Amino acid sequence: MLKILVRLYLVIIVAYAGALLLIPDAIVGAFHARFMAYNLDQTKGVQSLIVRQFQQAPREQWPAVAQELAKDFAPLEVQLLAMDKAELDDEERARLEHGLHAVRIADWGYYETVLAPLDKQWLVRLHSPPDPLDINVLSWGVTVLIGAAMLGCLLLWVWPHWRDLERLKETARSLGQGQMSERTHIPPRSNIGELAGVFDTMAGDLERHVNQQRELLNAVSHELRTPLTRLDFGLVLLYDEVPATARKRLLELVGHVRELDELVLELLSYSRMEFAEQGRERVEVSLLELVDSVLGSFAEELDGRGIQWEVRSENDLPRFVLDPRLTARAVQNLVRNAMRYCDESLLLRLRLEDDGACLLTVEDDGIGIPAEERERIFQPFYRLDRSRDRSTGGFGLGLAISRRAIEGQGGTLTVAQSALGGAQFRIRLPAG
Repeated sequence: MLKILVRLYLVIIVAYAGALLLIPDAIVGAFHARFMAYNLDQTKGVQSLIVRQFQQAPREQWPAVAQELAKDFAPLEVQLLAMDKAELDDEERARLEHGLHAVRIADWGYYETVLAPLDKQWLVRLHSPPDPLDINVLSWGVTVLIGAAMLGCLLLWVWPHWRDLERLKETARSLGQGQMSERTHIPPRSNIGELAGVFDTMAGDLERHVNQQRELLNAVSHELRTPLTRLDFGLVLLYDEVPATARKRLLELVGHVRELDELVLELLSYSRMEFAEQGRERVEVSLLELVDSVLGSFAEELDGRGIQWEVRSENDLPRFVLDPRLTARAVQNLVRNAMRYCDESLLLRLRLEDDGACLLTVEDDGIGIPAEERERIFQPFYRLDRSRDRSTGGFGLGLAISRRAIEGQGGTLTVAQSALGGAQFRIRLPAG
């Protein structure tokens, strides 16, 4: 908002300065004849008195009269000039030859020089010199004070807009953080009251849709998972009652039911992650210890598959304030994803960046991810063509959950090519 105020004030000041420079000359030029007539009327009395002083003295005394008048009229300049040395234009020469005085107009339409004929050869010149420095400073001081007054008026006008727009911005930020009941509370009489009203209406609609989505999730959790659990339990009970030839098929059915139950859990996790802002923990933890605990849950499987895994960390890595549950969930999903596609190596690295942020990378030596697919893999249910098989590709929600978990803490999750040959997932967690 400060940028808007500064830009608006600069535009006004530039327009004001341009108007001071251009408009007076334009007005004087457009009404030149009227300004000339006005100034001729204003100066005829003074010039008549000056000419009378010269006419009362012999011609040879005119230089002395001019010196005397110059002292009396100072700081105005009174000069005795010959007609041919006065640098007259045609209009001025014509007036003087007819016994009339002439004026030269300066800025703002005021006269600067008055010329009056004494005879056919001589004239007297009355000239206003430039203002002294202190007067110019005072004039510019008036201009500066006018500019300051304009800035004060502009601040008075902008302040209500500024205040209401800041309130609107804070409300939008709160809505983005999951506080769906937040409203602007900007009165209709405000200059942006209509905009605020539309925004509050939109916020109400969003809150209603979010509540409906939460209610749907609760319904799915209860109405879908409960029958699945019963079905799983019933199929297990039937295992001993069916012929041996049908038991393999029965176990396959149990696997399908449990897979469906796992999918429901993943859907619930992904959806609830969006509304977990208020319930997030902020705990100071050691990232190295957190990574070790995550890998501990995969150690047996990693060793059983002959995967060589390693954790590299900088010395004296500081503790970070984060949500350990969400961070661990994100790292688990990345490790699980790397285990699916690696050949024989898996590497986790922790290092501190120059701005104090921590960079955690999970790398593998698999076939990698094509550059054009690297952003799409974070979309829900998106799986690469080579991972369409459920046994390797999962449900397509793990990476989406990981990104949402990290971005919810102010961090970023991206993917690049690993030096090992496969994919490199980069978690960047800000300091503090």
